Amino acid sequence: MSVEFTTEQRAFAKAVADFCKREAGTREKRDQLTDHGAHNHNQGVYEKMAELGWLGLTIPEEFGGSDATMVDMCILLEQTHRGMLPIGAIGPTLITGGAYAKFGTPQQKDEVLRGIVRGASQSISMSEPEAGSDVGNLSTKAEQTSDGWLVNGQKTWCSNAHISENILLVARTSRGENKHEGLTMFHVPARTDGLKISPIELMGGQKETNDLYFTDCVLPADAVVGEVGNGWRQLMTGLNFERLILAAMILGTAERAFDDTLGYITQRKQFGRPIGSFQSLRHRMADLATEIECTKLLVYNVAREADANPDRVLAREASMAKLKATETAKRVALEGMQMMGGYGYATEFDMEKHVRGALVSTIFGGTSEIQRDIIGKTYGL
Repeated sequence: MSVEFTTEQRAFAKAVADFCKREAGTREKRDQLTDHGAHNHNQGVYEKMAELGWLGLTIPEEFGGSDATMVDMCILLEQTHRGMLPIGAIGPTLITGGAYAKFGTPQQKDEVLRGIVRGASQSISMSEPEAGSDVGNLSTKAEQTSDGWLVNGQKTWCSNAHISENILLVARTSRGENKHEGLTMFHVPARTDGLKISPIELMGGQKETNDLYFTDCVLPADAVVGEVGNGWRQLMTGLNFERLILAAMILGTAERAFDDTLGYITQRKQFGRPIGSFQSLRHRMADLATEIECTKLLVYNVAREADANPDRVLAREASMAKLKATETAKRVALEGMQMMGGYGYATEFDMEKHVRGALVSTIFGGTSEIQRDIIGKTYGL
């Protein structure tokens, strides 16, 4: 059984795959685009996608987008990540754009959503040093003044803030008995006075995520996105969108790790024959292929359910998709590294990058442990 796509969707998937091959189809091209892997985003490639209209896929037509389906979005993300296209800003940008589309003022939507369509990056900032999985524990404070809002505090793990035009900040505006009450979303241009963006160096030397320091940062009264004190509920309504974005992206990574492993074990010879012909590796690849197919079916089934019921919060289903995709990608990448031996660990090949990407995917956007907890709770546990 395979995922059923329309003729147009199959053509779209092929067009995206061809674009990836043309722009980043060799290691030499990817090294040039990423400064030998130091960065995960190339703005030139990103703007070419914008010219094709792909970045506006999920943006309403009134703001220059296509208002396409969740299935279409998943196709784009799966294929770009399978093609290793260096567009690291796309995930955070789409997640941020989804919140503005639902809750932004007309002016905020016009600025942010049209920016996404033309190729501008956007970021969302929730995590803090003492508030990761426990988002309700955040303490960055936004105090209302006669002129607007005064923000003080530290945020962390904000992906791509250093290349973003705007940051969607989640801060505390009041505190009550329920820790999830009193959170508010704010529109913050990335060059706002009182905001310092400091990169965090990651495994592999990349600096794609950041600490944010707000020191007497003044925001105008109309910087609120949605309703004051309603930030938690607003975040919850976007779970389907966020987790599908992450699941589709990492599905593409799992497929690429499988492709690279298959290419290696069919060429590498030991004891006079390709190592892929040995039963041990052949069975491993059979298991991985089956897991990837199951993951793909799940991801696209959830996408279709979200398209059919756009107002329904698919807590169980979206968490399952994110959990399954990330854990599968981790398994595929680690198995691929093992089958490639020392070459899987060498920077000469892409497998070590797949491993880094797959491992962190089980942490960001809600850890695997949090996804399991959410799924368990939907069964009354």
